[in-house]
Amino acid sequence: MSDNANPNGIADSDFSDPVMDDIDFEDQSPQSDGAEVQSGFPPIKNLFADVPHKAFEDPAYYKSLMADGSDAAKRLHAIFQKYATAKDPKDKAVFKQQITNPYWDFAASVARSAPLTLTPAQKYLLRFGVLHPNLLASESKAFLAKLIVDSDLDQPVYYLDEWMRGVGIGKINISGTDEVQVKRGNENAHFQALLDKASGKREGSAGLLRAKHTERSSLEASLLANVNSLFTHPEISDLENVGSCYTESQKSAWTQAGECLKSLAKTDREISLYLKDFQNAIEDIESIKQKMVPEGDGVGGTSSVDIQSVDTEFGSIRQMAKMTVGRQGNAFPILSGEYFHPTPNGVGFKENVISKLAWIESIDAEVFIRYYKNKPNRIVPYVVILPTYGDFGMCWEPFEKSNRATSRGRIAIPMYPRNLTLSLLYAVADFRWQAAKEKASFYWMEEGLTGNYYNYYQANKLKGDLKQYFIQDYILWMTKESEGTQKLDKDVRGTFWRYMPFTQPVKEKLKDRNMIYQELYQRDQNRAKSDL
Repeated sequence: MSDNANPNGIADSDFSDPVMDDIDFEDQSPQSDGAEVQSGFPPIKNLFADVPHKAFEDPAYYKSLMADGSDAAKRLHAIFQKYATAKDPKDKAVFKQQITNPYWDFAASVARSAPLTLTPAQKYLLRFGVLHPNLLASESKAFLAKLIVDSDLDQPVYYLDEWMRGVGIGKINISGTDEVQVKRGNENAHFQALLDKASGKREGSAGLLRAKHTERSSLEASLLANVNSLFTHPEISDLENVGSCYTESQKSAWTQAGECLKSLAKTDREISLYLKDFQNAIEDIESIKQKMVPEGDGVGGTSSVDIQSVDTEFGSIRQMAKMTVGRQGNAFPILSGEYFHPTPNGVGFKENVISKLAWIESIDAEVFIRYYKNKPNRIVPYVVILPTYGDFGMCWEPFEKSNRATSRGRIAIPMYPRNLTLSLLYAVADFRWQAAKEKASFYWMEEGLTGNYYNYYQANKLKGDLKQYFIQDYILWMTKESEGTQKLDKDVRGTFWRYMPFTQPVKEKLKDRNMIYQELYQRDQNRAKSDL
């Protein structure tokens, strides 16, 4: 993806693949009303704010950013001045390469203020990569100014400034790395690990309690219907006000009512156990928190802002940003009109990302489902929107190592990709692969989704990165196979149908398309019968 290939810095040839060349991704995003794709995500009522803000019209925007006079600010200012005033394209290209490290160092220093208070310029530097508004066309500035600043959607989707604030105040744990973490301030790492496990136990128990409550309500409704049916008796002919015997259907209801009572007794015992686990977890959390709070200090044994965690997390964020760009991508970190030509459906602002995640979930039935004690729980991963020109969404971790049961994974999405739907599918496919691989553990080459796909890879003597093959096939699965267009190998289609099933409406649509999907649908029916 060469920077100077075209005005937006992306060359089509650098992102092409013969497997995916015939996919029209513009048709894959949900309709603007979002009415038919909601599956747990809230409907997006407004993409833009009613009144745009005026931050990019402030002539002192850049000056306010550099006002702290730090060494990082001075280094960035020096190289940015050379870049902005260079006339020779060769000189400008050199300065452009030199600006990357000073920019990220400066952004890291700004991120330290995220848990407290950011100026508008600092916020939009982290959120959109806007260093100087004059680098943008007036239409681009107007577009960004219309984006909703503070969303009320209450979803785990974050702009970078919001993410750094969450980490700094302790709302979000730092992303896992392979490096040994340094002890954070006065915080006791042992107690933090215990707190994470106790929180996971609480959330897992809460999920089971909700599921059992729903099951109990269904049983109670069935019991009530069966019992009510027993109170109606047809009158005996020629004998007024005397009812006849129970009918066969009433006798059946009698038996069913007895079965309901047995099931209710079992469900009540299970609720009692889960409730005890839930209450114990709450007590453990409170006990651990008390031990973590020394006299005169803040919650969690740290000051109100954990700067070391912010610094550590920003290091991970920088690595995520590199991965969204790729080796040959446009790594220029500043938002510039040279590469930024916004369209409402193409920029990864929060409302767009949520609506496209809803579309993905409307097709991939279990994409955000994780099982705890054999009960399904919907756990949407954290989504961090990074202000990069990358094309590759990616999964940093499918869940936290200290809480595999109920913690959120985390994926990163570039804000300015060539195709937002494609970048999201990349991220979700990566998330799917890593979650399945972690679940299978040592047997990932033998069992489940990864095991079956690995056997296909080996049998066909494919060369190259296994996960990249999977990602490409997942994209075809979501964009072509879900519409009834057969693009995958028969074995891959069978594996995906079983281990990454479509939602029921999609299955119902496909079974009437041709014999291939009808046969897969019938296998589902046969498996369901055998499980009874």
